[in-house]
Amino acid sequence: MGRLLDEVRERCAAIAASARHVEIDLDRIGPVEPGPAPQLDPERHYLEGPREDVATYLFTLDAINFGSGWFPTLRKRPGSSGYFTVAWALADRFREQGPWPSAELARIEAPEVAAVLGQDPGHELMALYARALRELGDFLGERSALEVAAEAGGSAERLAASLAEGMPLFRDPGFYKRAQIVANDLTLAGIAEFGDIDRLTIFADNLVPHVLRVDGVLRYEPGLAARIDAGELLPPGREETEIRACALHACEQIAAATGVPPRVLDVRLWNRGQGPRYKAIPRHRTRTTNY
Repeated sequence: MGRLLDEVRERCAAIAASARHVEIDLDRIGPVEPGPAPQLDPERHYLEGPREDVATYLFTLDAINFGSGWFPTLRKRPGSSGYFTVAWALADRFREQGPWPSAELARIEAPEVAAVLGQDPGHELMALYARALRELGDFLGERSALEVAAEAGGSAERLAASLAEGMPLFRDPGFYKRAQIVANDLTLAGIAEFGDIDRLTIFADNLVPHVLRVDGVLRYEPGLAARIDAGELLPPGREETEIRACALHACEQIAAATGVPPRVLDVRLWNRGQGPRYKAIPRHRTRTTNY
């Protein structure tokens, strides 16, 4: 996986070139507002503790940073999305009790995860979150999160590769969304530095493609667009892959034209997607552990 980022870019470019369901129109891109510098929300993320605990929090959060296809079925905190509901509940757990030791993570079950996140223990996502946390506990073993980050030798790409290699639920071939975002979160928290941080791609999920679609940069085949607009779940497969790949490839071209690193562009577009214009239109929902 020494070429992880090249693999992502090459695969997404190839998918975009042969796409049947999604088309890119870069002539429709509007200005990408600079906005504030990318940062983590200090209330809904745990950032104020010791460096080691903050690093462990970010590893733990990104281990379960998926499930957007299930988010409409979660009990959400007031004014919070599914992601922020999970991030904030986990942050409060760290504030009250600190991190789980790795050995405890390796044994965690769905009811405990559900209790922390304020969800029903029988919810399908809680079992998946528990599995992801067990994988993290096994992966860390006797190592701390900071030690794992240091083993990457200052390379965000090497850290992403180690996560994808060491934990099955981090394997998202052709995108590696969550494996990449760990290094970005550590950077934003001031916990670690990576010399190649700006080589990361966007973190391909279902919101950035949605923003690009609303802005006219991505156009979906009419049948696909109608199903998404009707709120139908989109199964994993070619259509969903084309959406993510075309979004990533489009953002590569936008980044090259503007000089804005893809990881920064991702945050700007993600923040744009919080606006009412974008929330008024359904985005694609796929039940997957990738995002």
